[in-house]
Amino acid sequence: MGAPELRVLNDSKELAGEAAELFVWLGKQVIEQGGRFRVALSGGSTPRALYETLASRPFSERLDWKRVEFYFGDERCVPPDHPESNFRTAEEALFGPLRIAPERIFRMKGEADPDEAVRQYEALIRERFGAAPPAWPSFDLILLGLGEDAHTASLFPGTAALNEKTRLVVVNQSPKGVKNRLTLTAAAINQAQTVVFLVSGAGKAGAVCSVLEEDDGQRGQGVARFPARSIRPVKGRLIWLLDGAAAAGLTIAKQGIASHEE
Repeated sequence: MGAPELRVLNDSKELAGEAAELFVWLGKQVIEQGGRFRVALSGGSTPRALYETLASRPFSERLDWKRVEFYFGDERCVPPDHPESNFRTAEEALFGPLRIAPERIFRMKGEADPDEAVRQYEALIRERFGAAPPAWPSFDLILLGLGEDAHTASLFPGTAALNEKTRLVVVNQSPKGVKNRLTLTAAAINQAQTVVFLVSGAGKAGAVCSVLEEDDGQRGQGVARFPARSIRPVKGRLIWLLDGAAAAGLTIAKQGIASHEE
């Protein structure tokens, strides 16, 4: 892959609008070629703003939503109606308003036994994508957030999940909040056609710099400390959408990142 693409927007509202434009544009490309637009969603307040934007006009009318399949990049081990469920966030902000049919929504079963849940989710993805091992399924779009500790999906610093090279989905542990998580692995995420990070707020500025700019000899050596560094699509695009507060500490020239500011 080439250098990550960096887009800096003025505020979180503009970020949501830019993300919605990108979502619809990518979706149209896939659908016009006769395919189904397969997307893995993220949780959190910044992705929620995107979902609310997509569910409102004009975006709600610009895509054939019957041709979109929704998956999840990670989930807390809670029931689907739990306040901290990523599925619930998407249901309230996106699926419900757009009346997405249940058969096009493929959620992680956070209420189930974690080991069985990841086994079932990996099997489901492989079946839907027609990708039996050792083949890798490739999502059209994976949306990711970024934690203040530089975690992404539920890939946390110093956890064993960061070393997984063959599985699509694993159980991992969070250092705070709901401990048990279900998550796509970096190896699975990196097969996507497009990966988009959505990051807003001054609280994320340090993590953004740690992932995109800080150099400890070889960039890959920092993955255990800064998990989001593990996201490097094999053949696809990597796009970072940031608001001004999250991007405040960046000096782009350090990494030669392809950039434009809105």
